[in-house]
Amino acid sequence: MTAAHRYLPFGTRLRVVNEKNGRSVVVRVNDRGPFTRNRIIDLAKGPAQELGLTSTGTAYVSLHRVE
Repeated sequence: MTAAHRYLPFGTRLRVVNEKNGRSVVVRVNDRGPFTRNRIIDLAKGPAQELGLTSTGTAYVSLHRVE
């Protein structure tokens, strides 16, 4: 389960929570992006499916660093 973030160091583990349905998934930052305004994280297909984002494409999420 991987994701892209603009500033966090590679290897950072994050719990991403879909604010609408409460689903969460743990991902590892391994890429840079997204480069679209107002977006903070870009998820791979697997985590997006786990969070129920495949039909909408975007959602409000919260990020929590996992140690």
